[in-house]
Amino acid sequence: MANITLKGNEIHTIGNLPEVGLSLKDLALVNDKLEVKTLEDYNGKRKIFNIFPSIDTGICAASARKFNEEAGNLENTVVINVSKDLPFALGRFCAAEGLDHVETLSDFRGTFGDDYGVTIVDGPMKGLLSRAVIVTDENNNVVYTEQVPEIVQEPNYENALNALK
Repeated sequence: MANITLKGNEIHTIGNLPEVGLSLKDLALVNDKLEVKTLEDYNGKRKIFNIFPSIDTGICAASARKFNEEAGNLENTVVINVSKDLPFALGRFCAAEGLDHVETLSDFRGTFGDDYGVTIVDGPMKGLLSRAVIVTDENNNVVYTEQVPEIVQEPNYENALNALK
């Protein structure tokens, strides 16, 4: 269980992020066409999972924009934004913002949050996902993780991107 804060108030996640060096557990997330995406859909690609509570908050939107900006410069890499938002809201946001270098997937009916240790279990955001980043190599082995300690902080983009160099 990770101890994080929301505006200085302690909250907790259901577990911890996957450990560096381990292989990711498979996932089932939903895109804006209501298609289920799994790790198999990204075989052979490096992955950056940008995980956040809701695209409708300033920090979450900023992280989606920043990773979209950086993703265009990354070879053989897919950036996957993940939240509990409905797929329609995620698709609408990406279309309005012109985010075309990232995939935005929903965990609204899945177990990603629990499986990856990022479901918030208490406080006003209970049930949403914490702000975290997981980076993998082409074989789904974890090369970097960050559980952002304060929900209203942005992730460390530089460290996440440098993990792929």
